[in-house]
Amino acid sequence: MRGHPRRGEAGGRVSGAVTGSEPGAAVGRRIGIGLMYGLWKPRVLGAWRVPAAGPCIVAVNHSHNLDGPMVMGTAPRPVHFLIKREAFTGPLDPFLRGIGQLKVDRESVDRAAITDALGVLERGHVLGIFPEGTRGEGDFASVRAGLAYFAVRSGAPIVPVAVLGTAERQGRAISGLPPLRSRVDVVFGDPFTAGDGSGRRTRKALDEATVRIQERLGAHLADAKRLTGR
Repeated sequence: MRGHPRRGEAGGRVSGAVTGSEPGAAVGRRIGIGLMYGLWKPRVLGAWRVPAAGPCIVAVNHSHNLDGPMVMGTAPRPVHFLIKREAFTGPLDPFLRGIGQLKVDRESVDRAAITDALGVLERGHVLGIFPEGTRGEGDFASVRAGLAYFAVRSGAPIVPVAVLGTAERQGRAISGLPPLRSRVDVVFGDPFTAGDGSGRRTRKALDEATVRIQERLGAHLADAKRLTGR
């Protein structure tokens, strides 16, 4: 998403059937566990830091397309990721919807995606976001405002997640993916709140929250690299 959602675009309670079902995300987690642990060797650190219940947002660095599935298969709770709409093509469309993932248009203020994401948090579940908005260096150098909006609007804590090792080298067996049975580190950080405690949702407040978020995510990534030796 680009820019800040306008006031009222996602206000009110979410009712009725929406995308991002918890049973679907639970199925996605089981699939992720089987694939990620079957094909690679995830080393998961700090998963206990994810709140056992209630809404939370996992903010994941993004340097490879495997990062999302890796977190889905290693997080202690099912995760509903906001995923670019371009991924929802052909048979992947019903599959991604079926496992509780959310489609988002990154080039506009996507009201449907905002409503769906807030609905996930309102129901006390886990929302997954790539704060950089797209795959890149995975260093949290650019954090979009959408994460701050969801965190401040919902009051849900943010859990920083560093996925390390997915983009270091490519394997020979499957082009574009890390070598099979190679180690991938997934490091969960301490949850934190993005707001300043005032409850403000103004543009200035969201800008300030975005700066705080970027600092916390950057610090977590640096700590994760030191911890894992990556």
